[in-house]
Amino acid sequence: MASLVEELVSILVEEEKLYQEILEYARQKRDILIAADVPALEKLTGLEQAVSDSLLSYGNKQTQTLKDIASVLGKNDEQMTVTKLIGYLDTQPDIQQKLLVARDRLLETATQATALNKQNEALLKQAIELTEFDLTLFRSLRQAPETANYNKNAYNTGSLLGSSGFDAKQ
Repeated sequence: MASLVEELVSILVEEEKLYQEILEYARQKRDILIAADVPALEKLTGLEQAVSDSLLSYGNKQTQTLKDIASVLGKNDEQMTVTKLIGYLDTQPDIQQKLLVARDRLLETATQATALNKQNEALLKQAIELTEFDLTLFRSLRQAPETANYNKNAYNTGSLLGSSGFDAKQ
Protein backbone atom coordinates (compact mmCIF):
# COMPACT_ATOMS: atom_id res chain seq x y z
CA MET A 1 0.00 0.00 0.00
CA ALA A 2 2.75 2.46 0.94
CA SER A 3 4.55 1.83 -2.34
CA LEU A 4 1.36 2.59 -4.29
CA VAL A 5 0.91 5.85 -2.42
CA GLU A 6 4.57 6.75 -3.03
CA GLU A 7 4.05 6.02 -6.71
CA LEU A 8 0.97 8.26 -6.69
CA VAL A 9 2.96 11.05 -5.04
CA SER A 10 5.67 10.78 -7.70
CA ILE A 11 3.02 10.88 -10.45
CA LEU A 12 1.51 14.03 -8.93
CA VAL A 13 4.96 15.63 -8.71
CA GLU A 14 5.64 14.83 -12.37
CA GLU A 15 2.23 16.20 -13.36
CA GLU A 16 3.01 19.39 -11.46
CA LYS A 17 6.29 19.74 -13.37
CA LEU A 18 4.42 19.36 -16.65
CA TYR A 19 1.90 21.98 -15.59
CA GLN A 20 4.83 24.27 -14.76
CA GLU A 21 6.00 23.81 -18.36
CA ILE A 22 2.52 24.59 -19.65
CA LEU A 23 2.45 27.66 -17.42
CA GLU A 24 5.74 28.87 -18.89
CA TYR A 25 4.48 28.23 -22.42
CA ALA A 26 1.31 30.19 -21.61
CA ARG A 27 3.45 33.16 -20.51
CA GLN A 28 5.44 32.94 -23.73
CA LYS A 29 2.23 32.61 -25.73
CA ARG A 30 0.87 35.80 -24.19
CA ASP A 31 3.92 37.72 -25.40
CA ILE A 32 3.75 36.05 -28.82
CA LEU A 33 0.07 36.94 -29.20
CA ILE A 34 0.75 40.54 -28.30
CA ALA A 35 3.56 40.65 -30.87
CA ALA A 36 1.36 38.82 -33.44
CA ASP A 37 4.21 36.44 -34.30
CA VAL A 38 2.38 33.62 -36.09
CA PRO A 39 5.43 31.39 -36.83
CA ALA A 40 6.48 31.51 -33.17
CA LEU A 41 2.91 30.72 -32.14
CA GLU A 42 2.88 27.64 -34.39
CA LYS A 43 6.16 26.42 -32.90
CA LEU A 44 4.98 27.00 -29.33
CA THR A 45 1.69 25.24 -30.01
CA GLY A 46 3.61 22.14 -31.10
CA LEU A 47 5.64 22.21 -27.88
CA GLU A 48 2.45 22.61 -25.84
CA GLN A 49 0.88 19.65 -27.62
CA ALA A 50 3.83 17.42 -26.71
CA VAL A 51 3.56 18.41 -23.04
CA SER A 52 -0.21 17.87 -23.15
CA ASP A 53 0.31 14.36 -24.49
CA SER A 54 2.69 13.61 -21.62
CA LEU A 55 0.19 15.08 -19.19
CA LEU A 56 -2.51 12.79 -20.53
CA SER A 57 -0.22 9.81 -20.03
CA TYR A 58 0.43 10.78 -16.41
CA GLY A 59 -3.29 11.35 -15.88
CA ASN A 60 -3.95 7.78 -17.03
CA LYS A 61 -1.22 6.49 -14.68
CA GLN A 62 -2.79 8.44 -11.83
CA THR A 63 -6.20 6.95 -12.53
CA GLN A 64 -4.80 3.42 -12.67
CA THR A 65 -2.82 3.90 -9.46
CA LEU A 66 -5.92 5.21 -7.68
CA LYS A 67 -7.84 2.13 -8.86
CA ASP A 68 -5.09 -0.12 -7.52
CA ILE A 69 -5.12 1.68 -4.16
CA ALA A 70 -8.90 1.41 -4.00
CA SER A 71 -8.76 -2.33 -4.58
CA VAL A 72 -6.13 -2.73 -1.83
CA LEU A 73 -8.28 -0.70 0.56
CA GLY A 74 -11.44 -2.54 -0.48
CA LYS A 75 -13.11 0.66 -1.65
CA ASN A 76 -15.06 1.47 -4.80
CA ASP A 77 -12.47 2.36 -7.45
CA GLU A 78 -14.87 4.63 -9.34
CA GLN A 79 -15.19 6.98 -6.38
CA MET A 80 -11.54 7.01 -5.28
CA THR A 81 -9.88 10.40 -5.51
CA VAL A 82 -6.66 11.81 -4.14
CA THR A 83 -8.63 13.86 -1.62
CA LYS A 84 -10.50 10.79 -0.36
CA LEU A 85 -7.25 8.87 -0.15
CA ILE A 86 -5.76 11.63 1.99
CA GLY A 87 -8.70 11.18 4.33
CA TYR A 88 -8.10 7.42 4.50
CA LEU A 89 -4.45 7.87 5.49
CA ASP A 90 -5.11 9.22 9.00
CA THR A 91 -2.97 6.50 10.54
CA GLN A 92 0.04 7.39 8.34
CA PRO A 93 0.57 11.15 8.76
CA ASP A 94 3.94 11.30 6.96
CA ILE A 95 2.59 9.73 3.77
CA GLN A 96 -0.61 11.73 4.15
CA GLN A 97 1.41 14.97 4.34
CA LYS A 98 3.46 14.12 1.22
CA LEU A 99 0.32 13.39 -0.71
CA LEU A 100 -1.37 16.55 0.56
CA VAL A 101 1.57 18.76 -0.44
CA ALA A 102 1.83 17.16 -3.90
CA ARG A 103 -1.90 17.55 -4.51
CA ASP A 104 -1.98 21.18 -3.36
CA ARG A 105 1.02 22.16 -5.49
CA LEU A 106 -0.52 20.46 -8.52
CA LEU A 107 -3.85 22.21 -7.99
CA GLU A 108 -2.18 25.61 -7.54
CA THR A 109 -0.10 25.26 -10.70
CA ALA A 110 -3.05 24.00 -12.72
CA THR A 111 -5.17 26.93 -11.50
CA GLN A 112 -2.48 29.41 -12.57
CA ALA A 113 -2.20 27.75 -15.98
CA THR A 114 -5.97 27.88 -16.42
CA ALA A 115 -6.10 31.58 -15.57
CA LEU A 116 -3.29 32.41 -17.98
CA ASN A 117 -4.91 30.32 -20.73
CA LYS A 118 -8.15 32.27 -20.27
CA GLN A 119 -6.21 35.51 -20.75
CA ASN A 120 -4.63 34.09 -23.88
CA GLU A 121 -8.05 33.03 -25.13
CA ALA A 122 -9.27 36.60 -24.74
CA LEU A 123 -6.21 37.87 -26.62
CA LEU A 124 -6.88 35.40 -29.43
CA LYS A 125 -10.51 36.49 -29.69
CA GLN A 126 -9.43 40.12 -29.89
CA ALA A 127 -6.87 39.29 -32.58
CA ILE A 128 -9.53 37.49 -34.61
CA GLU A 129 -11.93 40.41 -34.25
CA LEU A 130 -9.22 42.83 -35.35
CA THR A 131 -8.41 40.67 -38.35
CA GLU A 132 -12.10 40.51 -39.32
CA PHE A 133 -12.32 44.28 -38.98
CA ASP A 134 -9.26 44.73 -41.21
CA LEU A 135 -10.72 42.40 -43.85
CA THR A 136 -14.01 44.25 -43.81
CA LEU A 137 -12.19 47.55 -44.12
CA PHE A 138 -10.12 46.33 -47.09
CA ARG A 139 -13.23 45.01 -48.83
CA SER A 140 -15.08 48.26 -48.29
CA LEU A 141 -12.18 50.25 -49.76
CA ARG A 142 -12.67 48.45 -53.07
CA GLN A 143 -16.41 49.03 -53.29
CA ALA A 144 -17.81 51.85 -55.36
CA PRO A 145 -20.15 54.32 -53.72
CA GLU A 146 -23.53 52.68 -53.25
CA THR A 147 -25.49 55.69 -54.50
CA ALA A 148 -23.83 56.06 -57.90
CA ASN A 149 -23.98 52.59 -59.49
CA TYR A 150 -27.27 51.59 -61.08
CA ASN A 151 -28.03 49.10 -63.83
CA LYS A 152 -30.47 49.71 -66.69
CA ASN A 153 -33.39 48.59 -64.51
CA ALA A 154 -32.51 51.23 -61.91
CA TYR A 155 -31.26 48.71 -59.34
CA ASN A 156 -28.22 49.46 -57.24
CA THR A 157 -25.39 47.21 -58.41
CA GLY A 158 -22.88 47.81 -55.59
CA SER A 159 -20.15 46.87 -58.05
CA LEU A 160 -16.49 46.82 -57.14
CA LEU A 161 -13.80 49.06 -58.53
CA GLY A 162 -11.24 47.56 -60.92
CA SER A 163 -8.74 44.89 -59.94
CA SER A 164 -6.72 47.37 -57.90
CA GLY A 165 -7.72 50.28 -55.76
CA PHE A 166 -5.43 52.65 -57.72
CA ASP A 167 -6.35 54.66 -60.81
CA ALA A 168 -2.89 56.07 -61.50
CA LYS A 169 -1.13 55.21 -64.79
CA GLN A 170 2.54 54.42 -64.86
